[in-house]
Amino acid sequence: MDLVSLQNVLDNLSFAILFLTMLTYWVGVAFPKLPYLGTVGTTGMAIANLCIAGLLGARWLEGGYFPISNLYESLFFLGWGITGVHLIAESISRSRLVGAVTAPVAMGIAAFATLTLPQTMQVSEPLVPALKSNWLMMHVSVMMLSYATLMVGSLMAIAFLVVTRGQEVELRGSSVGTGSFRDMKRPENQPQPNPQPSFSPFSSELGGVATLERPQTLTLSPQRLNLADTLDNVSYRIIGLGFPLLTIGIIAGAVWANEAWGTYWSWDPKETWAAITWLVFAAYLHARITRGWQGRRPAFLAAGGFVVVWVCYLGVNLLGKGLHSYGWFF
Repeated sequence: MDLVSLQNVLDNLSFAILFLTMLTYWVGVAFPKLPYLGTVGTTGMAIANLCIAGLLGARWLEGGYFPISNLYESLFFLGWGITGVHLIAESISRSRLVGAVTAPVAMGIAAFATLTLPQTMQVSEPLVPALKSNWLMMHVSVMMLSYATLMVGSLMAIAFLVVTRGQEVELRGSSVGTGSFRDMKRPENQPQPNPQPSFSPFSSELGGVATLERPQTLTLSPQRLNLADTLDNVSYRIIGLGFPLLTIGIIAGAVWANEAWGTYWSWDPKETWAAITWLVFAAYLHARITRGWQGRRPAFLAAGGFVVVWVCYLGVNLLGKGLHSYGWFF
């Protein structure tokens, strides 16, 4: 089997495995008491990750350059990154809900690359002159890994909003860097002997003020609240990993731009949206670290960041303008 045939087998196989894995996770969420579905889903994501790695390796051998120079290659590299970060997030959270939200995204990426892109865009071609640089691997790969990591972290935030139904809940666990700060911010600094809601006569005398202090904290079951706490924590950790990667990728791109075009920054659409993406997630981390945000507010910010990442990665290329427009849609 030649390398081209191997690539065709691996891209279709990765799509099929991700599709079946997505169904497995969904069934596992719908029927949580069914055994082994979590293990099957994790195994499926790992196999898909290996298939995509094999595809990229075969592409590298065929073209002779790091396979991330066009839309087909970058989509599969993004899918490889998402499946890899998924395994990290799932090992931390130990929840099937992680795969229920990440598997559809990874499957959709593989489906778009395999079934939607024309064959002319799937063929390995020589690099355009602007990409013949050692910075190609450094800048583009780090940027794509940051996109994958930020997407997974944002998906955990979206899952948090689904679990909590968008309500404001008071999480009992602590996220990295904010646990003690959050404890100081709580209105009930003194430990309560009974965390259950109290319906004493004093509540009515205060006009319901006491019940308005924590109106929605106790609407979730303990299991659901624990899951929400875990998702909030994992989302924060994963985004905290993706943000430095995004920063390094932007800096590497600026250095490469100075070598190629004589300027570190030109404010073309790709660079502008990269800056917007950086600012969104910088605001997210700033709010959590210095302001002690947790729960719904940062989750909404991360969910917005998910859209911003997609616009930065794919949306601006629909314009066909700027220094980053080559080799994508036209």
